[in-house]
Amino acid sequence: MGNILWVASYPKSGNTWVRAFLENYIQNAEQGIDINTMHKISTAESAAHRFQAHLQDGRKTTDLSLEEICALRPVVQADIAMQAHGTTFVKTHNYLGTYKEYPLHNSSVTSGSIYIVRNPLDVTVSMANYFGYSIDETISYMAEDMTGTPNESDNVPQVITSWSMHVASWTQDPEEAKLILRYEDILDNPKKVFRKIESFLGLKKDPNRLKNAIKHSSFAQLKAQETKRGFVEKHENAKSFFRQGSKNQWRQVLSDEQVAKIIEHHGEQMARFKYLPGK
Repeated sequence: MGNILWVASYPKSGNTWVRAFLENYIQNAEQGIDINTMHKISTAESAAHRFQAHLQDGRKTTDLSLEEICALRPVVQADIAMQAHGTTFVKTHNYLGTYKEYPLHNSSVTSGSIYIVRNPLDVTVSMANYFGYSIDETISYMAEDMTGTPNESDNVPQVITSWSMHVASWTQDPEEAKLILRYEDILDNPKKVFRKIESFLGLKKDPNRLKNAIKHSSFAQLKAQETKRGFVEKHENAKSFFRQGSKNQWRQVLSDEQVAKIIEHHGEQMARFKYLPGK
């Protein structure tokens, strides 16, 4: 049995929020954790320095092709598991599948996953703001079957695929070792949803600990920390990482045509998670 528990999501769907809760719950610190140390305690699967450790001849990760990166993934993930003391939470935006026959997640070191899904109408608005894309560019990006992130000095590329393909890959087959959460449910009832995480991790009920972790990982607190100290995970094109943390922003931003296009691309998965407007 492995000890990597994946915290997985399509980008801009609440991954960092859930990791902040986990960090706060586990550390149970009086003042709450510093968001800029999260990458030290849990880790991101795409952190380039982990891949760099396996390269010789002065090559850098940015010199590698996507196929070469994916060939290294199982080894890098085995490193993460080996270096961890007990369960380690690893952030991933990769879809649950393979690239050129290489698995994007090493099942032999995996103990389970938490997957966060968010209404693609709101993901569109959030991604456009974050990456500096237009709404129409974002809609096209989210519909591409083979899309991902660039090969950057700090992060190796991730194989994201379309929103629908990503969601389906992580959620179609229910397993005991998988917890699927909706971003909107975390907003509406954080206590209930984060209690589910506590239970999923096999931890006994600890109401005070739960309450403190929810308080310290609230969107307002995370945003306040970023405003004061910045956030290491923020993309260079973004004004801020934590922007609104709300739902239904799409109603003020998207045109009827844009909404129709997103539904045309993603209607099947949207229906599964009750994201179709008026439903």
